Amino acid sequence: MAQQSGHIKKLQAKIFRGQNADKEDGKSARSSTDPALTINIPSPILTDTTQNGPVPPKMTKTENNTTNHAEEDVDERPFRVRLADKLGPDYQGTERYRLEQDDKRERHWKRWGPYLSDRQWATVREDYSANGDAWSHFPHEHARSRVYRWGEDGLGGISDNHQRLCFSLSLWNGQDRILKERLFGVTGHQGNHGEDVKELYYYLDSTPTHSYMKYLYKYPQAAFPYEELVRENVNRDRNVSEYEILDTGIFDDDRYWDVFMEYAKDEQDPDSIYVRITAYNRGPEPATLHIVPQFWFPNTWSWSNDPPPKPTMWASGDGIITAVHPTLGKYHLYCMPSPPPVTNKGELVVGESGEPEAVEADLLFTDNNTNYHRLYGGQNETPYVKDAFHDHIIPSHRPPPTEDGHPGFFSTKIHTGYASHGGGDETPSSEEEQGPRTPFPATPSFVNPAKRGTKSAAHFVFRDVPPRGGCAVVRLKLTPRTPAQDPSIEDEGIFDDTLEERREEANEFYSRLVMGPISDDLKQIMRQAMGGMLWTKQFYQFIQTDWLKGDPAQPPPPPERKWVRNKDWKHLYIADILSMPDKWEYPFFAAWDTAFHCIPLAVVDPAFAKKQLDLLTREWYMKPDGQIPAYEWNFGDVNPPVHAWATFRVFKIERKLYGREDLQFLERVFQKLLLNFTWWVNRKDQNGDNVFEGGFLGLDNIGVFNRSEPLPTGGTLRQSDGTAWMAFYCLNMLSIALELAKHNPTYEDIASKFFEHFIFIADAMTYRGQGDNELSLWSEEDGMYYDAIQFDHGPPMQLPVRSLVGLIPLYATLVLEPATVNRFPGFKKRMEWFIDNRPEMSERSMANMKGRGERRLLALASKERLVRILEKMLDEDEFFSEHGIRSLSKKHKDQPWGMDVNGEHYEVNYWPGDSKSGMFGGNSNWRGPIWLAVNFLLIESLQRFHQFYGDEVQVECPTGSGDYMNLVEVAEEIQHRIIHIFGRDLEGKRATNGGNPKLDHDPNFRDYVWFYEYFHADDGRGLGASHQTGWSGLVAYHILQSGATCRLPRTPKTPRSLAHHYFDESIDPQSEYGDEAQSMYSAYSAADLNTLGDVSPDAL
Repeated sequence: MAQQSGHIKKLQAKIFRGQNADKEDGKSARSSTDPALTINIPSPILTDTTQNGPVPPKMTKTENNTTNHAEEDVDERPFRVRLADKLGPDYQGTERYRLEQDDKRERHWKRWGPYLSDRQWATVREDYSANGDAWSHFPHEHARSRVYRWGEDGLGGISDNHQRLCFSLSLWNGQDRILKERLFGVTGHQGNHGEDVKELYYYLDSTPTHSYMKYLYKYPQAAFPYEELVRENVNRDRNVSEYEILDTGIFDDDRYWDVFMEYAKDEQDPDSIYVRITAYNRGPEPATLHIVPQFWFPNTWSWSNDPPPKPTMWASGDGIITAVHPTLGKYHLYCMPSPPPVTNKGELVVGESGEPEAVEADLLFTDNNTNYHRLYGGQNETPYVKDAFHDHIIPSHRPPPTEDGHPGFFSTKIHTGYASHGGGDETPSSEEEQGPRTPFPATPSFVNPAKRGTKSAAHFVFRDVPPRGGCAVVRLKLTPRTPAQDPSIEDEGIFDDTLEERREEANEFYSRLVMGPISDDLKQIMRQAMGGMLWTKQFYQFIQTDWLKGDPAQPPPPPERKWVRNKDWKHLYIADILSMPDKWEYPFFAAWDTAFHCIPLAVVDPAFAKKQLDLLTREWYMKPDGQIPAYEWNFGDVNPPVHAWATFRVFKIERKLYGREDLQFLERVFQKLLLNFTWWVNRKDQNGDNVFEGGFLGLDNIGVFNRSEPLPTGGTLRQSDGTAWMAFYCLNMLSIALELAKHNPTYEDIASKFFEHFIFIADAMTYRGQGDNELSLWSEEDGMYYDAIQFDHGPPMQLPVRSLVGLIPLYATLVLEPATVNRFPGFKKRMEWFIDNRPEMSERSMANMKGRGERRLLALASKERLVRILEKMLDEDEFFSEHGIRSLSKKHKDQPWGMDVNGEHYEVNYWPGDSKSGMFGGNSNWRGPIWLAVNFLLIESLQRFHQFYGDEVQVECPTGSGDYMNLVEVAEEIQHRIIHIFGRDLEGKRATNGGNPKLDHDPNFRDYVWFYEYFHADDGRGLGASHQTGWSGLVAYHILQSGATCRLPRTPKTPRSLAHHYFDESIDPQSEYGDEAQSMYSAYSAADLNTLGDVSPDAL
């Protein structure tokens, strides 16, 4: 601080952009006049949201630390401008350039990213219990004191791609009994609807290479209500909603901090990372905030008797932490002095001296080792342990001073176990630590006075930050470089300018995705959805043999543990960056979730999407028999077979948007899927009659019985959805085989195999044979598909529950273009032989539209059945909600269906919101709510049906309205209703917010969106996991495809006059084979044909 005193009077003049014109070198500053801090979702250029406060203040520098740019011949134009000059007409945007560099392995842009989990505690990987109770074995209370074995977590954190070195945020408001260093939530045992995070945070922005990222955490200024949240949720039953943190009142009067974290990488150095943490006091009074970024090595040395070389970090200078890892190398974390807080007008807060005083970081060090003293009353391996920063910073953790003022650190008393919380609503004293009691250290300090270890933190204290938008800022730089090599380390102007440049490059990247007049609100929803998907990456490690048998340097796990779960997956060896459904509620991959994640991910980063699909079929994931692992709670469970669909869609999206055909990827995954398809046929078609079981198939409690368990009635459940999924699988494998046959004729034979298999499945599923015991899943009376029980003796029994089970058969739809058929004479000959020799089957499963170029439709549902199903699907009193297609017909609200078996009643009711049963943990519900993933496939199915039928098939939409649409218009209407879940209506409300006025109208909330797991079928409010951007991020794809024609929610439809159908005579024929058969593509505009608006066979 003293070295800056000569410049303190210049501080206010230099604090903001545009006020640095008095530089001695006479040059104008590099900084722009735009506010440095806004990501601005939405902005006029591309959707942004304002941070609602002053720009981050800066400290001045001494003359000898300031780079004299006048003496350097430096091109100070933004990097994107210089790159555009360099590349000329080949310039596709700066972020696209980085993606190409990463693909070519010229720069490792994805080495660093948001790969920390939001929750590592209470995961299956960390569970070494005898009974498999992961929630109880490693609770939240242990997380700060006990090292993780298989991963790391944190607030808005990052790590390298092998998670050797981690960085994340921690905070203290002066009231909490522990630092806020990870997200809190109730466990599966505590929540009335299962596990649920109880925090307010948002993933606001990210580029695919993570060259720019932004995160927001809302931190209460009062003590965090840990006990209240648990107590109230435990006391609630499943008939009422969850108790959320906003319900506690802790955010009343805006007594909280908005803490924004921004990351940016140097323009051409992926290993140099800028970190800016900006905290706004939203409350009515001045408040103090401790900002404590943490920097650490995961513990790799406590598990083996022959551990790897141990990494180390130390204080190598004032505000400098140097970390050395045996394989990652050397990095420095530069913790720059922070300026004092500013008011909401940008005025500096002065210190006791009457002058602004810098806030310096106090560097803290410890070791990332378990505190056995605290948890178990045992002996610690090292004097300094994982939770040292809690004990060092929070006064109530420290030993009481002696009468003569001695701090009392040499007391040897150890408190073990938990402090008593008392009864009722008694509030623990702020002077007494709650939870596991602090063992008084044997040394004079909880942290290492030598300032070295394997875990570190930079402790900044901002006292009396002004109210109503007062601001404090911390800047850090993680880089292998030194200040002599990197002037941004000592120049806040360069630092902030770089962040701003990366933000503008992110704007450029997302603006290039948008075609057509999409509203700013929809643009920012799309951007946050994509940003959330890119943030929801995680380093996922699970080596099954090591996990099952335990670690040599640790006590052996209970022997009965090996029988609890996943014992048959000994080949699993996972250590990859994976797309997670939700990094708190589902911090593990789920196979069918991943498939849906890859669709929007392919729009922004095809390489990452392909990698996800490729990994799940690799030999260290897929079982030797071909089964794909489902999720860590039970790898052997069965998810719907959507992998082939996702693989071909990603291939086509990359071809459409990027002009690349990755045939090696397509063929490699296809070969592995042949094994998986065989596994399905061998394991899930017990009788070899082409009607499939499958189990829960991702639809949890949709049926009257638990479909993963033996039926209480006896017999076998033949599943409409299981069989339809297999028909869908067949058609996707057929499509891929025909694509590959363009380059290798061997695949013609494989295509023929899948063509015939589809016909057999379609016939077996939908048509009765001659005997009374023949099974049909189609009800002619109801015009729906149903599950059926097939008994060993006697006729089968249909289960007449109107649910997604009866709509999923629509997925199995494929149009074969004449040009495609004629290109492959072997396939054509075999298909014609089958038609001629099996007419009774082929006629029921194929339509042959003569006069339209011999285009063929393969589908489970005939035209007549399609129309009958759509009558119910588009009936607003059945499936058709204002917010999409329900998972169960609303008819069952007044007409539940059930049956009595062995004295017990089983029943399916319409539950539009949270589940009222404990099946599958009670936190998932398929008896009414809207799920975006299954809606997405219905939309694409209607688009494919339209490819064939065109305007010939017109249906009422909604049923009974008198408004008739063709099927692509119906698909668009469903898309718009899904978009309406998130979009603002005329009153500024979002359906997903459930009517909460703060979320809808507060300027510090209203522009931010959560992407929930599923949505209430009647009012659209978000339910389940609040950050499941994974498949709810599909809304971004809908916005890009049809957002330009989307009306505001709760406003009348505007009829859309679509272009001519793609097979109308007014369109010139296009035949890639060159024969007389016409093969014509969509008559959408030229822009549509090169974007996601194309719904021709070439695109879908």
